[in-house]
Amino acid sequence: MSEVKVRGPLPPKSRMADVCFRFYGRLNDFLPAARRGSRFTYRLRHLPSVKDAIESLGVPHPEVDVILVNGSPEDFACRLRDGDDVSVYPAFRSIDMSGLRRAGIDPPSVIRFAVDVHLGKLASLLRLAGFDAVVMPDDSDVAAMASRDARIALTRDVNLLKRRVLRHGYWVRSTDPEWQLTEVLERFDLVSRMEPFARCLRCNVPVVAVDAEAVAARLLPRTRAAFWQFHRCAECDRIYWQGSHYDRLCQLLERARERVVARTNDVRGNAW
Repeated sequence: MSEVKVRGPLPPKSRMADVCFRFYGRLNDFLPAARRGSRFTYRLRHLPSVKDAIESLGVPHPEVDVILVNGSPEDFACRLRDGDDVSVYPAFRSIDMSGLRRAGIDPPSVIRFAVDVHLGKLASLLRLAGFDAVVMPDDSDVAAMASRDARIALTRDVNLLKRRVLRHGYWVRSTDPEWQLTEVLERFDLVSRMEPFARCLRCNVPVVAVDAEAVAARLLPRTRAAFWQFHRCAECDRIYWQGSHYDRLCQLLERARERVVARTNDVRGNAW
């Protein structure tokens, strides 16, 4: 932990302020290579809040959990001064930060997602795993829904996560939908909460079990002969059963589980 320093006086508006920053863990993903994993000095003109300074460096506030200014925990509203030393941490699963005052807040107890339109495949995979994932058409809708309904915003647009109204959000690093699913399951510790095949992949609403006879008229003869367990979406009336894609989808979810376990083991005890 940094040595505690006495904060200097507020410089006049015409004077520049030099502040030292160090970002830890996955927060380095937002920084240029020269600033990753090391301390650097950043010159400020208008004495911003630490939130504004962090975001001007490219790091969105929902990704931040703990901020130390001269070794003391602070929240996002803290005003920076000349000579301050700032350390910024993400939420770690392998390091206990429970004794520190946090700038970030825990995710909602009921995990639900507001997903930007460019992550439609990820939303489908989250639904496959049993999670409520609503796809919204533009950034304003994602931010508004996440704020209003206590949802976690998922996006690959860093600027979306900088919107002040957002409290919970995650910038999805990968461009591959399967790895995106792994990221989200790991980041929010969701493997134990998975309920595969519990939601409609199209509508996002929970499916309900239906008697085979009730849907027999809508099925092909081969399907009626081979299967006897069916579920229906109350929204779109789509019928689900364990058909030819079932094993493939089970394998996909199992790969995600295994990847989360492997990645968690790799980082346990390390600061990423």
